[in-house]
Amino acid sequence: MERDPHPPRRRHRLRGLVRSVAALILAAGLLAGPGRAADPLAYEVAIAPTGDAALDQAAKDASTLIGLRETAPVGPFALAGRARGDRDRLATALNSFGYYKGSVTITLDGRALDDPGLPGALEAVPEGTPVKVAVTLTPGPLFHLRQLSLPQGVPAVAQAALKLAPGDPARAADVLAARDRIRTALLNDGHALAKVGEPVATLAPAADALDVSFPVEAGPRVDLGPIAIAGEEKLNESYIRRRLLLEPGQRFDPAAIEKARRDLAAVPAIASVRIIPSDALDAAGRLPLRVEVAERARRAVELAAAWSTDQGGSLSASWTHRNLFGNAEMLTLGVAAIQLGGTAATQPGYDANALLTLPDWLQRAQSLSFNLQAVREYLQAYDRTAAIAGITLARRLSADLKVSGGLQYEQAYIIQEHVGHSYSLIQLPLGLQYDTAHDLFDPKQGVRASLSATPTYSLASGTGTNTIFYILQASASTYLDVGNWLVGSTGRSILAMRGLVGAVEGAGVFDIPPDQRFYAGGGGSVRGFRYQSVGPQFLSGHPVGGTGVDVGSIEFRQRFGENWGAAAFVDAGQVGSTGVPFAGPVSVGAGMGVRYYTPIGPIRADVAVPLTTAHKSDSFEAYIGIGQAF
Repeated sequence: MERDPHPPRRRHRLRGLVRSVAALILAAGLLAGPGRAADPLAYEVAIAPTGDAALDQAAKDASTLIGLRETAPVGPFALAGRARGDRDRLATALNSFGYYKGSVTITLDGRALDDPGLPGALEAVPEGTPVKVAVTLTPGPLFHLRQLSLPQGVPAVAQAALKLAPGDPARAADVLAARDRIRTALLNDGHALAKVGEPVATLAPAADALDVSFPVEAGPRVDLGPIAIAGEEKLNESYIRRRLLLEPGQRFDPAAIEKARRDLAAVPAIASVRIIPSDALDAAGRLPLRVEVAERARRAVELAAAWSTDQGGSLSASWTHRNLFGNAEMLTLGVAAIQLGGTAATQPGYDANALLTLPDWLQRAQSLSFNLQAVREYLQAYDRTAAIAGITLARRLSADLKVSGGLQYEQAYIIQEHVGHSYSLIQLPLGLQYDTAHDLFDPKQGVRASLSATPTYSLASGTGTNTIFYILQASASTYLDVGNWLVGSTGRSILAMRGLVGAVEGAGVFDIPPDQRFYAGGGGSVRGFRYQSVGPQFLSGHPVGGTGVDVGSIEFRQRFGENWGAAAFVDAGQVGSTGVPFAGPVSVGAGMGVRYYTPIGPIRADVAVPLTTAHKSDSFEAYIGIGQAF
């Protein structure tokens, strides 16, 4: 019998060599030959639904045939290569969803990827005719978790954080989420150096199951060690340490560290804060920390402008020093030209002020402020020239709650209805503020509420007698993200509501200075009515002011696209002279506005009209400013 000159193994190698050479020749022909194929080659992709919406979406996301179809056109040879790459990527997607026996089939114009005639068929596709790419995922049986193991001796919190059980689907996302939960639980339990490696998965194809083990090194529970401060330049290190909500000996807690970081970063003199735990324990078995701060520029200048038809325009400028003496003391000097035109003003005025704030005075979360103000205003209600000096002690009881008390002195000369009087006022303003909105210019959720009581002693008032009276006021506003409820769009459809009530006890309307009375109307209360025009009026039509007030507003704010938005609103209010709110005729105004959103807040433009009779008022009012109306 004649011997085969080419044994079987050698024949196999020769055939492989022949195929490789043929493929190279074909590729060279496609790339360099004259060819008739369109290049780039148009194609369309269809992925057959599997019945699992999440898997279908994952397949679309993983497919480069879909992702690169428009942005990276390819020729015939590269299209086949892209399809082969997708076959592997989609197989990985099947595995990640627990389908370890699944298969992926991709055809180009009905030809399989290993069809010897595929290259010639692609080469022959006329220009302008798209290749039909069909993708089919056959999941096969769903694998389930069988054994889940953690090293012996791991803390109970790690076991509790696993939240997987035998019989659960063997999805990669669930297993990786369990890994992250284990590490987070250990860190939160004080195991600062805990390490959780990549889960080790072992397939059991015969049982359609997956065994998973989690490599865990919990390490000891540790306390904080020495805390180093770095990055400070003009700020005193002692102030940073006094402000910091961490101290050596405290149990390691990531949540407490992040809370301390946010709290320190809230200091106006500080731009950013990083708190970095060491990757090793010190000799005492405690964990050192490093607090890195970056300071903001110490000085800042701000310019602002606003305009409304009733109060006219205002232009203001302020200069701020954020770290006057090294302990984040803040000094602000401001000046403004006010009532530049407007139907409620008779001539321009000014407002100059100075404010010095000492943060964390005597103890953290407590501030002491000194203010000086000089104001000259010419309004239809009254003309006032006043100098004001005050001191306020404020203490933050929690992140949302603040209480304050102070002493204020005002010396004023006020003319109302052509009659002028001098007033000397000593006031003790007391306040309580609650705020979960935490956004000054554009609140989207939460509640703001305040209560204030201001006992006032008026010396040698306009009536020639000394008077003691009490100004009481309560206000609240809330912001509902209705878009999140209805369509799952966060922060774009906001329903805002506001209410205010106030009363003066102990004196009648004409026993108290005109600037201490209640007024309504204008951009801050009932829009559509001239500033201070709601309530009792003299025969001249000028506002009297009152001893009781109530105001309510409801506003819907809708954002469009990236920067634009609109608002529609209704306001209502009353001002009475009986010393209680909800007295006197109700004034109602309504309007609409546009918003242009900027990084510092929305620029607001509103137009409102009165819906009830407005004696000697305007037919409409317009308002332009920065920030929402409330």
